[in-house]
This record gives sequence, C-alpha cells and structure tokens, in this order.
Amino acid sequence: MRVGLITREFPPEVYGGAGVHVEYLSRELARLIEVEVHCWGTQRLDTGNLHVRGDQPPPEVTAGCDAKFKTAVDALALNLAQMKDLAQIDIVHTHTWYAAMAGFLAKKLYGIPFVLTTHSLEPLRAWKAEQLGSGYAMSSWMERTAILDADAIIAVSRGTRDDILRAYPQVDAARVHVIYNGIDVAEYRKTSATDALLKYGVDPSAPYVLFVGRITRQKGVVHLVDAVKHLPAGMQVVLCAGAPDTPEIAAEMRAGVEAARAAGGRIVWIEKMVTRVEAIQLYSHCRVFCCPSVYEPFGIINLEAMACGAPVVASAVGGIPEVVVDGDMGLLVPFDADPVTGFPLDAARFARDLAAPISRLMADPALCTKFGAAGRKRVEETFSWQAIAAQTVELYRGLLGKKPRS
Repeated sequence: MRVGLITREFPPEVYGGAGVHVEYLSRELARLIEVEVHCWGTQRLDTGNLHVRGDQPPPEVTAGCDAKFKTAVDALALNLAQMKDLAQIDIVHTHTWYAAMAGFLAKKLYGIPFVLTTHSLEPLRAWKAEQLGSGYAMSSWMERTAILDADAIIAVSRGTRDDILRAYPQVDAARVHVIYNGIDVAEYRKTSATDALLKYGVDPSAPYVLFVGRITRQKGVVHLVDAVKHLPAGMQVVLCAGAPDTPEIAAEMRAGVEAARAAGGRIVWIEKMVTRVEAIQLYSHCRVFCCPSVYEPFGIINLEAMACGAPVVASAVGGIPEVVVDGDMGLLVPFDADPVTGFPLDAARFARDLAAPISRLMADPALCTKFGAAGRKRVEETFSWQAIAAQTVELYRGLLGKKPRS
C-alpha cells in the first residue's frame, strides 16, 4: 500500500499542531506502509518507506493578488499542480483545507479513495476573515467541497466529530472516524536542563505559568494576558508566543503585555517559536501550563506539556476535555462562546476564570506534582503514535477493500 499525505506543513516548515501531527504520523506510517508526503517548501527526502516532496505554489498564478486572499489562491494552485504526482498512489490523505482540494481532485481524476483529517473547521473560525479577508470564503468553499466528498473523515477528537456533524449535517456519520493526535513520549519528557530558560530571561528559581503557541485569536493568548492583573503580584508569566496572524492582533498583544507590565505584571515574552528542545525545557520547569484557547479540536500542545510533567489549566473547549481530565491532571475553565464570533461572551469574566485555577495551582506545588505525574501516565497509556498509525492503516485497508500491494 502506498499512501499520499498532502499537507501544507512539514519539517522544517512547521508552525502548528497539524504540522506536528503529519511529521510524526508519517514517520510511524512508514514503518508499516509506503508513504509519500507532498508539502509546501523545498523539502526532498527518501529514507526507507518515507518519501517527502516539497513544492511551491506557481508564482505566476497569484502575482499581484491581494495579500490577504493570496494564501487561499496559492493553496488551490498548488493542489492543482500536485495532480501529476498522485496517479501512482493507492490512497490520498489530506490535512487541513490547504491540501483538501488535492484529495478531492485525486479521487475524481484517478479513482483513489480519499481520506481527510480535519484539524479545525472553517465555519467555527469566523475570526479567520481578519487574517484571510475574502480568502476566507475561498478556504471555506475548499473545505466544504472536500469534506462532503471524502470517503472517510478523521476527527481528532469526539468533540470534533460532533462539530463536523453540526457544521456539515449532510455528512454521513458513518464516514467520520475518531483517531486522536499523539505524542512521542521518548522525546517529550521532563528534563533538568535550564539553559533555554536562562537564554530567554526566565528565572528558574521562581515558579512560573507558561503559554506556548502562536499569536492567533484561536489560541486565546490575549485572554491570558488580560488575566495577569488577577494573579498574585509578582507571579512570573512566561509567554512563548510568536508568529502573529495579523498586524492587528500583534498590536493588540503588545498593548496588552505593556498594560499588564505597567500594572506590575512580571511577564517574560519570548517573541518567537522556540525549538523543540527549548520548548521541552520550558514545559519541564513551569509550575503550571495554561492553554486558554477559544477553539481547540484537540490541543496537542497540552499533550506536550503533560508529557513533560506539567499540570494544565485549560479552557473546556473542543477536544481538550478528552485530553485533560478535569481534577486529575489539571483544571478546566468553563467557556461560554458567542455563537457568531466564537469569542468569549464575557471576556473579562473569562480572564478572571483563568486566573483563579492558575493561582490555586501556583500556590500548591504538591498538587501540581500529583497532576503532573497523572498527566505523564495518561499520555503514555493513551496517545502513542504507534497506536494511532495502526488505527489509520486499518482505516485505509477498509477503504481499499483489499490487501496492500507489494
């Protein structure tokens, strides 16, 4: 069996959870079957059963396009250009709307079974219009067209499965399969190293609450910044936050951090996406990890923190309650979403609600240790990439209806 994984992100060009997912899934799948990865970039790799081919959108297609909708046009153009490389595969498997039309077209042109993993849903991310402008209508059309036609849809949580069926009621529920994200428990584990903390100005002797993620509406980091004024004075807050979606949210984030500092907040802001080794150090030494997302189909970032022994405070949205068991390895914060925007109905209350469990855990290191150990155990028992790859191959074989060809 030879599968074609179509993705925007693949190392070294990884900036989000979908890219992490494809990186590790492709590696584990390649232990079982032949894997072709088609991604955005210049990557070229052939090692055992894994073959990676990066490509760029044809520049002439989007020359002169408005910057906001250029990305959506680039995605469609590259999906079309990739067609010539998909004729010899047995099954096509796409990740995110950036790759969705490649799967749709491969199915139509070559009769290949089409699997689609949804890491998020465009109808539930209205704020993307701020980032993509009129391109949001195009990304929504591409996602809808593909998801209605896919032979199998993989939801990364039960919550995401429910969201798919609500957002796209025409989808047959039997086509939606829940297969979780995973974590490499050998790589993500507690470390005693602290050189990354010292490099970025984090005081290892002072307890800190940590955020790791992009500056985007979805990740809710601005709400954590707003929560700082409700935390005990002088508490160290480490924001590992870069890659803002838009200039507007970048400016909003900066204003929020400056206001929190002016009010006495002790904030260390690492304004970039750190390396994996550095992130593991930050996770390992934080007293609390905070995930204030307003929308999170799974929340792979919580797995990373839990694998490193960090207790989690997270918003109770999407798939997060399936990862972080409230009261066992962390504390979940109720979230009341505006039905139109997806933002909190009462942002000030949400900030206060975030601050309360953070403050509780920061003052109780014994409970943090207990939660951290339970989180590590849950990660080891439930979220291995080996199990996830095996479930994925089983799904492929069911669609092919035959044994994989040699």
